[in-house]
Amino acid sequence: MASSEPLHPEAVEERIERHRKGDFTLRATDRAGRPLSATIEARHERHAFLFGCNCFPLLGYEDPALETAYEERFAGLLNYATLGFYWGTYEPAPGETREERLRAQAEWLKQRGIQRKGHPLVWHEVVPKWLPDDPDAVRGLAIRRVMDLVARFRGLVDWWDVFNELQAAGNFDNPVSGWVTRAGVDAVEEALRAAREANPDAFLLYNDYQIGDGLAAIVEELLRRGAPVDALGLQSHMHQGETPLQEIWDRCERFSQYGLPLHFTELTVVSGKHGWMLQPWPEEEGGEERQADYVESLYRLLFSHPAVQAVTWWDLQDGAWMGAPGGLLRRDLTPKPAYERLRRLVREEWATEVRGRTDPLGALRFRGFHGSYRVRVEADGVASEFRVELGPGRPEATLAIG
Repeated sequence: MASSEPLHPEAVEERIERHRKGDFTLRATDRAGRPLSATIEARHERHAFLFGCNCFPLLGYEDPALETAYEERFAGLLNYATLGFYWGTYEPAPGETREERLRAQAEWLKQRGIQRKGHPLVWHEVVPKWLPDDPDAVRGLAIRRVMDLVARFRGLVDWWDVFNELQAAGNFDNPVSGWVTRAGVDAVEEALRAAREANPDAFLLYNDYQIGDGLAAIVEELLRRGAPVDALGLQSHMHQGETPLQEIWDRCERFSQYGLPLHFTELTVVSGKHGWMLQPWPEEEGGEERQADYVESLYRLLFSHPAVQAVTWWDLQDGAWMGAPGGLLRRDLTPKPAYERLRRLVREEWATEVRGRTDPLGALRFRGFHGSYRVRVEADGVASEFRVELGPGRPEATLAIG
């Protein structure tokens, strides 16, 4: 019997067993559908849960050895990537875009089966200098940008952080913040509807770092209006200290009531001294182990909560945003203890490997983690390989041989 305390290790493990695993059946048949006596080996290759990170440096290292290290360590742990579509850097001059670079990154990720998300379509901080100082004109340009990018990248990038940080827009003075501050939730709704129109199959998020009553009011209003929001993004930058796990749990409980999947979209835990905008950022003795201990506990807790669908680290390497030692890798791209802890969780502890003979109905039954499996079936001395998806709503797969 698991503890009733949600943070107790037994309770965490019980929820992981209940929410992240299922009872599955693999059925071997001939082409006519008749059951076969066969040996089946199934190995879990990729989680349904999304373990992510932004991938801003991808394909950008001048040193081939560093590029190789980055690629190997990204793909060796993660199945989800955030691509940078900041307006000010994506389109520094009208019509002059970074589409080619973003497309190359997205293609690299797609080839490796890594889910792609674009970030952000509407945000008031990184804005082009060429925008007119006219809220109505900026609104038109912004909505046109949303529709253009979502349509242009359809099939390659279908997940989007459509709108970022409405609550903070009033703290800035630029053409985008002027429009957003005046429009409020209307701007969020319009951007979401534009994205859905451009790609009816897109997966759309609202993303914020102020996780309290203001966010609850925005979500409630979007849902009241029937706005097409598919998930809620919760940022968790912890440069100034690790958030108590009870507070993390309480956030999950509070915002899960809206019925939207929760994405921890921007997660930072530093291995150096706690602080904000420290230049240079001081190291701390034992900091890497402190980071690793917290990260392991945090990921276990988030993986156990049924409403959480994704966790995205920010950034993979030290020295990125604000120069902070917030990476899972050091500046030279060698793995830190936090990287190794997560790799063991994701690739070893939270993995399934099974081998057995089919029953008279041609079935092999087992319990395993949700996700993608590589399956090898051997019958009458002939071996065949398959890749199957198993999870909620997909409890079994038929493997037709011959």
